[in-house]
Amino acid sequence: MSEPAPRILALWCPDWPVVAAVAAAGVSAHRPAAVVAANRVLACSAVARAQGVRRGLRRREAQARCPELAVLDADPERDARLFEQVALAVEELAPGVEVVRPGLIALLAQGPVGYFGSTRSTAERLIDHVAGRTGAECQIGIADGLFAATLAAHRGVVVEQGRTEEFLGPLPVDELDREPGVDRAELIDLLRRLGLRSLGAFGRLPAGDVASRFGADAVLAHRLARGLDPRPPARRRPAEELAVAVELDPPVNRVDAAAFASRALAEQLHALLAGHGLACTRLGIQARTLDGTELYRVWRCAEPLTPAGTVDRVRWQLEAWLTRELIRRGAPVGEVGVESGGLRLLRLSGEEVVTAGALQLGLWGDVGAAGERAGRALVRVQAMLGPEGVFTAVLEGGRDPAERVRLVPWGDERPASDGESPTAGQGAGRRLGSRAGRRAGSGPEPWSEVPPWPGRLPAPSPTTVPAEPPAAEVWDGSGRPVRVTDRYALTSVPAAVAVDGGRPVPVRGWAGPWPVDQRWWDTTAGWRGSRLQVVLGGSAGLGGEEALDVGAAHDGAGADESAERALLLLCRDGRWSVTGVYD
Repeated sequence: MSEPAPRILALWCPDWPVVAAVAAAGVSAHRPAAVVAANRVLACSAVARAQGVRRGLRRREAQARCPELAVLDADPERDARLFEQVALAVEELAPGVEVVRPGLIALLAQGPVGYFGSTRSTAERLIDHVAGRTGAECQIGIADGLFAATLAAHRGVVVEQGRTEEFLGPLPVDELDREPGVDRAELIDLLRRLGLRSLGAFGRLPAGDVASRFGADAVLAHRLARGLDPRPPARRRPAEELAVAVELDPPVNRVDAAAFASRALAEQLHALLAGHGLACTRLGIQARTLDGTELYRVWRCAEPLTPAGTVDRVRWQLEAWLTRELIRRGAPVGEVGVESGGLRLLRLSGEEVVTAGALQLGLWGDVGAAGERAGRALVRVQAMLGPEGVFTAVLEGGRDPAERVRLVPWGDERPASDGESPTAGQGAGRRLGSRAGRRAGSGPEPWSEVPPWPGRLPAPSPTTVPAEPPAAEVWDGSGRPVRVTDRYALTSVPAAVAVDGGRPVPVRGWAGPWPVDQRWWDTTAGWRGSRLQVVLGGSAGLGGEEALDVGAAHDGAGADESAERALLLLCRDGRWSVTGVYD
């Protein structure tokens, strides 16, 4: 027999990423605006929607529909920091606030409704108070369970107790795929093809059939469609206090220092939970300042938190707290004086836990012991070099080899960009194109399924990309320089290449040229050029401290096949340079 879901009050700020971005950038609220991530619209304002902009549109199409559109970058830290003001305003009237994500707050409805007398008066007081304190517009929804309360908030309605399933029934199954960070596109498409277009139709399926046919995530979606709490009601409660704390001595007065201290604390918390076979779904963050002020916030996550996810939320919350302290005291931006209230205690606790079935050690190292050991080693190195001293590479979209790799500090969020493979982070630390960096039997290159960019360099990618491309010269058989015409054609057949002032090396084979037209719409940063791949009969030294190991130049008449070297050349503004070396 299922326990009734608790009555949840959800407070939702529409289009919060846009609201936060507009406030941070100083853009007029009357101007159409959209937040873009991975070249697609992540969120847009009501003014932009009125002119045809929709979530999911490509950036260029959105700008074509609305030429005056203000395009703003996505920034989860900014969204969380600014949303702290809304959370504080709600907390002044109703304690026990849970931040589901920036833009959405949930709390038990029983307390505030009982205090203010009715659901209507509660909604009016909260909406007016948030608007008066922060200027942000919000909507209230009350229903049984968080999922139904969120959908009720989107519509600004109150669902009577016991009628949640009736409220959810006619809604489309697309509502199951609205939560950021949860991708159920394949499940939604399958349900539509099966004729299950509403939550009610999906919810009427037997739970056993859903589990056997669709899998674990569909079981969770099925519970949501039936109006049940997303987590089992008989979930295990901590038998002991699952919390870790650290005394900050000397007190911390900077966000980066406090966030760095939280990394080791997050590892301790997850090790403690793992020892009990648990995973955290609601994280409590508590801090104490020198003047005795207690700061506390609860973060809620749809999936069990990982150590990296915990660190992200702690960093966002600390930045919000310390920034608020700056504003209150009028201190210089970037620092809060120790004597004015630096943090002296940081505490993390598992407010809600579930069985850690999703965090078992992976058979192929997904969350395995080797990865944990590597993570601990990197944390130790980071302790010596600082938070910005250890980076990992993230493979992302781009036309040029140097553009496809972005360095991310260890422990920070690694969002996949447009053109990044979902598995790119598993092998991004190896040299691009290196066969030794791949697992045996791992199949095709992890980025081979990425949709191609127009003008992108085709596979295979260069093994080594120099930070500063060395200059090169290309000659034909008569000793004349080879150039590229305005029609992207070579003036003559390449016969020899000299790199960085070295001796000419004969060309055994070549391919190209391929035109490159980067940022043609930008008169300042845009440029045009041509790529050329050449196979040298010997080897060419590139010189300098960052020289690529391509050997010493020699006459190619009797060159050994094993000494061949392939280079990627770029002709830009009439000058050649080496932008990549192939193994």
